[in-house]
Amino acid sequence: MTAEQWGRLLADHVRPAAHVLLTAPRVWVALAVALALVATPVWSLVRLGVTLVHELGHAFVGVAVGRQFTGFELRGDMSGAAVTRGKVRGPGRVATTWAGYPAPAVVGAALVWLAARGWGAPTLSILLLLVVVALVRVRSALTLLVVLAVLAAGAALWWWRDDALQAQVLTGLGLVLLVGAWRHLGAVRSSRDKASDPGVLASLTHLPRVVWVGSFALVCAGSSWVAGTQVVSLLR
Repeated sequence: MTAEQWGRLLADHVRPAAHVLLTAPRVWVALAVALALVATPVWSLVRLGVTLVHELGHAFVGVAVGRQFTGFELRGDMSGAAVTRGKVRGPGRVATTWAGYPAPAVVGAALVWLAARGWGAPTLSILLLLVVVALVRVRSALTLLVVLAVLAAGAALWWWRDDALQAQVLTGLGLVLLVGAWRHLGAVRSSRDKASDPGVLASLTHLPRVVWVGSFALVCAGSSWVAGTQVVSLLR
């Protein structure tokens, strides 16, 4: 293929859909699959994807505020770590530390909202690009395996473009991330670990950890409202 043909091919795979009929039956299927993923034993594997978004939330916000993203890893106990370099204290460090727990909720709500409007292809393209960028910062074999699996699945969905299927998958993925955000928040809410994100934020700002947990909950609630109203409108 010529460069011009490749350019047209890529453009066809990135442009928004002219119209996407994300029908109620498709939405119900997405809801059922999402429920199965978060409410059955398979969640122990699925939550690695939520942790991936959590850690990349730290990373990309860190880069946005001027820090250097040096690497990240996912661990067998489903936790993770993202490393950024910069000032030990200050607004940039606070923003970077804060970004992890809200990230799955915000990304999840965005996926549901964009998918319903026919923006599945460009959204998927951006997600794949971000994951490719993150690939060079992988710091463990498990992390590499998870990232490659995400890339393979996303690339297949992107290449064999089906607008309705892309919208359906992104809607289900968004709902899984939203529920995952709440589940992760529930786990950290009762933790008193000073190395947890709320614990680090408390030490950086001298505001009690409950303030930071509350801020995570507010973002999760707002994101859930955005996604919930969108799903309800699609089911009517």
